[in-house]
Amino acid sequence: MPQRKPISGRPSVSPRRMLRIEVARLREESGLSLRQLAEKVGFDHTQLGRVESGKSLGGPELIEALDTFYGATPHLMILWELALARGKIRDKYQRVLELEAQSAVIERYVTALIPGLFQTEAYARALLFSTPHGPEDIPELEEQLDARLGRQELLRRRPAPQVRVVIDEAALRRPLHNPAEWREQLARLVELAAEPHVMVQVLPFAAGPHDLYGEALGLLRSPDGGVVAWLEGAKSGELFDVAEEVEHLRLSYDAVRAMALSPRDSVAFVEQLMETLPCDPPESI
Repeated sequence: MPQRKPISGRPSVSPRRMLRIEVARLREESGLSLRQLAEKVGFDHTQLGRVESGKSLGGPELIEALDTFYGATPHLMILWELALARGKIRDKYQRVLELEAQSAVIERYVTALIPGLFQTEAYARALLFSTPHGPEDIPELEEQLDARLGRQELLRRRPAPQVRVVIDEAALRRPLHNPAEWREQLARLVELAAEPHVMVQVLPFAAGPHDLYGEALGLLRSPDGGVVAWLEGAKSGELFDVAEEVEHLRLSYDAVRAMALSPRDSVAFVEQLMETLPCDPPESI
């Protein structure tokens, strides 16, 4: 059997892709065809092929059988569990986007980033492409960029949802490298804040600690009055639809909103930040 090796590839590769890479690598190093491997582990060769191609994660029994055969336990199983967890988070997030698109009222508290509904293309691109990636990842990143910008159409629909956002000062103190692009992003906030269905508030550092410290929160109210909450940390997110849990998060949001600057003072805060940016270089004649 081939000796277990450290996980190959870049650290940025997703668990799902890493699983596919490792399953294929171990089989190739064993010198077996898919059909030969299938006979040895007791699974159909088409199942193995789908895992190697990334079309399927396979089941835990298949992955355990491969780990045992290669003497790699729990190498592949760890990757499988990570990939499965990532998929569940992605499914939850997709559900949140669907609920957001149907909402009559959208309320957000964000800590470190400008909310996606308010991001300029330059800001969204800078965020998405800041993660380690290779040439093969670019098409997927471009798709994510298109999807993020496409969400903003709901701000232009009629009737538009009421959107109330509290932005932590930390998000406004982390500029883009390009001052012109950062100015554009701040100007977008000011522009949107002038819309009758949009309210933007800034939570200054001086407000002190609060219940949502380190987390982002979304509250989505449907036209029939139902509310769900989405609580997001650095690497995970959870959707809440139980009334008692949603109400607790609602109270936390209300407290943060009460600590924030008024909408008018918040716009003035953003405009003051814009004034501190370097002036655009004069156009060459």
